[in-house]
Amino acid sequence: MTQAEQLKEVVTKIVASDEMHAKWLNSLSMMENTGARKISKYEHPVYTSIIVLKHAAEEARHAYYLKKQISKLAKDTCPDYSYPYLLAPIESYHYLQQLDMEACRYIKNKLNLEGRALKHGAYLLVTYAIEVRADMLYGIYQEALTKHKSKVNVKSIIAEEEGHLEEMERMLIVFHPDWKLLAGDMCAIENKLFVRWIDAIAKTEFV
Repeated sequence: MTQAEQLKEVVTKIVASDEMHAKWLNSLSMMENTGARKISKYEHPVYTSIIVLKHAAEEARHAYYLKKQISKLAKDTCPDYSYPYLLAPIESYHYLQQLDMEACRYIKNKLNLEGRALKHGAYLLVTYAIEVRADMLYGIYQEALTKHKSKVNVKSIIAEEEGHLEEMERMLIVFHPDWKLLAGDMCAIENKLFVRWIDAIAKTEFV
């Protein structure tokens, strides 16, 4: 089974259960919110571009939008990001944290960067890898929603994530001449974490 086929199988089961679907939305919301907070933390207090501001704002909006979608499934559920309201909570929480740490380690060893330059490189490469993943994940998720005739939809998120990916590519071209090699390595690192995450979700007892 390919990774895409596994994801389709898992997401199809999730969408069929309102309880699991709510936790899935909450998990995605939490991860988008984590991304938004990481970008805000990365922002320079003075030298912050409009692209970075836009990216932080849109990630925060995604977190809010996904959270609001939960009410279409059930009211008064998943009030926060506590473990009982998430799917594979440990893996969901550690996914971006681990990716960020791995990126910093990779850039330091590969490019010998530190300080602000290291943070900038990590922001670009982590964001690129996440946007590549988001393109796949949200696309498959929307297909399942459409087939299930769900009231939930993520079409607006898909459109914005595609824009983010294009922006990251332009910034990576400026960052390093071998950006494609660096981005490929980062996607490989991200893939290991994604596999761990989706495997943990697949082992969840669906109700």
